[in-house]
Amino acid sequence: MNETQRLTAEAEPTHRISISERRDFKPPRWLSGAHLQSILSAQLPRSAAVRLRARALIAASEDHVLDCGDGVRLLGHYAPRGQSRSLVVLHHGWEGSADALYVLSAAEYLWQRGHAIFRLNLRDHGPTHHLNPEIFHSCRIQEVVGAVASIQERFARDSVALVGFSLGGNFALRVAARAATAGLKLAQVLAICPVLDPVHTLAVLDGPAALYRRYFVRKWRSSLMRKQAAWPELYEFGDLARLRDLTSMTALMVHRHSEFPDLLSYLRGYGITGTRLQTLASPARILAALDDPLIPAADLDRLWPAETLSIEVTAHGGHCGFMESLLGPSWADRWIAAALAPLAG
Repeated sequence: MNETQRLTAEAEPTHRISISERRDFKPPRWLSGAHLQSILSAQLPRSAAVRLRARALIAASEDHVLDCGDGVRLLGHYAPRGQSRSLVVLHHGWEGSADALYVLSAAEYLWQRGHAIFRLNLRDHGPTHHLNPEIFHSCRIQEVVGAVASIQERFARDSVALVGFSLGGNFALRVAARAATAGLKLAQVLAICPVLDPVHTLAVLDGPAALYRRYFVRKWRSSLMRKQAAWPELYEFGDLARLRDLTSMTALMVHRHSEFPDLLSYLRGYGITGTRLQTLASPARILAALDDPLIPAADLDRLWPAETLSIEVTAHGGHCGFMESLLGPSWADRWIAAALAPLAG
């Protein structure tokens, strides 16, 4: 068998992945729209309500700069919880942070139920642009593996679980796929609306729904300006920041600040469809919404049917929304807590 035949054979699973439908998430009709779920979950008055609920968690959190290997440093926030046997590491999405509302909401809900919490910032997210000279891109998986290894060593618990949202869910699953070779012992991995095929997600973001494109362009421009301010001798992002679509911005970033030969190579570099999860040995669950406006649900069928992976879908929920009300914990918070309850002890 030649190399082309071998890769083709690996890409063809022997059976399709199993997807189960959850019908117990029933948002009120006025809140059931995909865009409302996606947008209002991060807006007032939910912002004030989440931060009020999370006051004790935030007060208990300690800042830690992790040595992730190869000189890379990442910042996170550790909240111990008595004699808890479990530690949950939370990963935010692109241009979010460890203080994103969906992270704080889930973290507070889990912390109140007996889990120690570590909220990790990806490179150049949150107040971290000064920590590393190289710019963030989504293929920097090894430093996140290193971060989880550092957390596991520094805050040893009987059980370590990963929870990730959107791009953070993508990172969590890729970390889990490398866990065996990295010496990580993961009791559970949960991914909420993870990025599956970045080629498709970028096409959606730059599609007709300009609201999401404008949001991420604005957020990314702000991040680039903070990086430039932190490392003025290395970066001048003026022309990149003047671009108005994510495809052009990403292509220029790849050309100037990555090892990838072109945009498609970069996007495929952090996709998780095909054989990417073939080495997944840790128990893992994906929660996805069929109406997610950013992550095409059809790509779920393209995931590798690992024995340890299960997928649950809801009819509604949008992108990382799953809100049953504006002010309370989300249904996803309860789903996460139920999945991790056996670890709390």
